[in-house]
Amino acid sequence: MADYSVQRRLAAILAADVAGYTRLMEEDTDGTVAAWQAAREEVIKPRVADHSGNIVKLTGDGFLVEFPTVQDAVNCAIAMQIGLASSSLDFRMGVNLGDIVDDGEDIHGEGVNVAARLEGLAKPNGIIISGSVHEQVKNRIEAQYDDMGAQEVKNVSDPVQAYAVGFEVAADASSPIAVAASKPSIAVLPFDNLSGDPEQEYFSDGMAEDIITSLSRLRHLLVIARNTTFTYKNQPVNIQDVAKELAVRYVLEGSVRTAGNRVRITAQLIDGETGQHLWADRYDRELEDIFDIQDEITEAVTREVSTEVDRAEGSRARAQAPENLDAWTALQKGISFYNDSQAASFHEAEKLFKRTMEFDPRFALGHAWLSLNYARQMAFGFGIFPKEIAFAAAQRAIELDSQEPIAHFAMGWCQFVVEREDVAIEAFEQALRLNPNLSHCTSMLGRALSRTGRYEEAIAQFDLAIKISPRDELIEIAYAGKALTLLMLRDFTGAAEYARRAMHSDRPRFATAFLVCALGHAGKLEEAQIALEEMHRIRPEFTYAYLRETFFALQGDDEGFFMEGLVKGGLEES
Repeated sequence: MADYSVQRRLAAILAADVAGYTRLMEEDTDGTVAAWQAAREEVIKPRVADHSGNIVKLTGDGFLVEFPTVQDAVNCAIAMQIGLASSSLDFRMGVNLGDIVDDGEDIHGEGVNVAARLEGLAKPNGIIISGSVHEQVKNRIEAQYDDMGAQEVKNVSDPVQAYAVGFEVAADASSPIAVAASKPSIAVLPFDNLSGDPEQEYFSDGMAEDIITSLSRLRHLLVIARNTTFTYKNQPVNIQDVAKELAVRYVLEGSVRTAGNRVRITAQLIDGETGQHLWADRYDRELEDIFDIQDEITEAVTREVSTEVDRAEGSRARAQAPENLDAWTALQKGISFYNDSQAASFHEAEKLFKRTMEFDPRFALGHAWLSLNYARQMAFGFGIFPKEIAFAAAQRAIELDSQEPIAHFAMGWCQFVVEREDVAIEAFEQALRLNPNLSHCTSMLGRALSRTGRYEEAIAQFDLAIKISPRDELIEIAYAGKALTLLMLRDFTGAAEYARRAMHSDRPRFATAFLVCALGHAGKLEEAQIALEEMHRIRPEFTYAYLRETFFALQGDDEGFFMEGLVKGGLEES
């Protein structure tokens, strides 16, 4: 007998067939064959190639494909079903991750058998995935996953957990699937245990697992499941190779070293395409309560990673040519303009947020950021607040995704602008329940509390915003908010200090006026004159009349006290 070689490996398998093929052939043989040929050449083969797949075989009514990752397999299945929407044929697809045997001509094994059985469970134009596939794509591909429970399937001994994949058919890149696919993706590799003590392995593994769980709660990130990233444990890796294999944009790696009663944890975020280090930090702690340390470091790393990814995504989007924009890129480019806080930038951001909604009218974040842009533009005195449009956009965002924190944040901003502080506080608090690390929202909660006279509570929020995101692009909101609140508490030294901190940003806005006011009330008239000259250099429009009409953060006696300080500081009444 000849000695045939075979290969065994783990693979993602997609099996598909045409629903009702025998009946269709009986009714119209030529038409069915022509439709099958068109589907194969125009959709199936191109989509498989786009997703790095290998067509193992084509049958009279179906096909079998192997993929390097489950993400490729599921994204390809969705892309094919979207592309086949106009076909007269209805395809059913099943995707599984399992062991296969490759004999050089065909593939066999339970991995293939389960995929074929799942395909048989699918409705026409439907996709069914196994539990192992669901575990790895549920946080990476935004789609609806309907739990079908454990299914008894032919020739497979154990029941197979199955999920039906729900998606919206669209003819272009504006579909929710396309939006999700363009979101930033990240893989957290197992942290290296550098302690030389195998007993500490649980601690290093626990750190990585907790960070994966924490990052998975951030709705703007697609996070690779633990079962996938931990296959790299104790292996020398090239970060760019890992990023390519897992189809991710960012990779987080780290290490844990213990010595006596001390632990040192390091983490670094790397751009998977370029290999560039985007962020790195080191945390030294006393090894007392392990769980408290894990919670503390997990929270800190999650905040830093989220901030750095947002910054990198903004830079990436801003570099994109207009013709290359999709919904997600347009949104990120709009946010980068929004963060500039200049009149012209707000107008550019508005156009990009509107373009996001043209790509996908059901993209909640597009509506939310458009609303935010209107509210903050008005707060900066750059135009009239289109109240009805802004409120409608925020409400639409909440209707589309009630769990999206930015949607509630936008509603809070709108309520703040129209001076409904109590309602604004409720909206800000809801946003923070959904994402406690939203530092911009924390600052705005402080602003709303300050405006209602709850000064000590406001300062606590400003301090929290500064603590959780000291390098936030909009950190001056917290500094300026604290400066104004300290003014109201008659702490002129503290107010001047935080006003100066806000002025160190590129967008000091009202902080220059806060400094003049604080120095004026403190009787430091020479310093106040220098600050006044700086205010007029940066903001020549800041006259007495302009500030009295435009600055709406104070009411009643507080407004009078603020204007009095400016006059004491040398601002001429006119």
